[in-house]
Amino acid sequence: MTLENKVQLVERLFDQLEKETLQFQKASGIGCVSGCGKCCTYPNIEASPLEFLPWAFHLFLSGKAEDALTSINEYPIMTCFMLTPVSIIGKGHCGSYRHRGLMCRLFGYATNRDKYGNLRLATCKTIKEEQADNYLVASEAILKGMDVPVFTDYYMQLNQIDFQLGSKIMPINKALKMALEEVLQYYTYRPVPSLDRECV
Repeated sequence: MTLENKVQLVERLFDQLEKETLQFQKASGIGCVSGCGKCCTYPNIEASPLEFLPWAFHLFLSGKAEDALTSINEYPIMTCFMLTPVSIIGKGHCGSYRHRGLMCRLFGYATNRDKYGNLRLATCKTIKEEQADNYLVASEAILKGMDVPVFTDYYMQLNQIDFQLGSKIMPINKALKMALEEVLQYYTYRPVPSLDRECV
């Protein structure tokens, strides 16, 4: 499978998740607090390189992949390289929101299974406290079968695109770096893809 095909399949998976997330948001009333970004400041976020392949490919098409790789190699802190912090501590936003990874898209609106096999919403303290009523109602509805994205389901679908890149879970900056290296290496001896592909 070509790298471009992998990127398209990952993007298609993200589109599917976006629709499912919007349905859950409407049904539950749960939503991220505007301008928060607190979850992005957590230093131990882990992800797979495959979920950042669209981001790396976008940078490659923009002619910015090599500069980004240099910057990541020099990035001194553990928080996500894509985080654009603001002056207020614990605040910020994604510098590449459109190309954020699967972990970033799932957190807050997806579930994990507990030791009894029940789905539990994986969300932040801010939502649990500031939207407590909606959170409790949604948690009960999930136990009764409300449709909601499930972490393991989406990661299994991601792994089906490329098991080697999708199954490696590592610190987020290492995953970003590996995605960039994958794209740069892939096009070392191949023609550069058509630049008429949408590059935003």
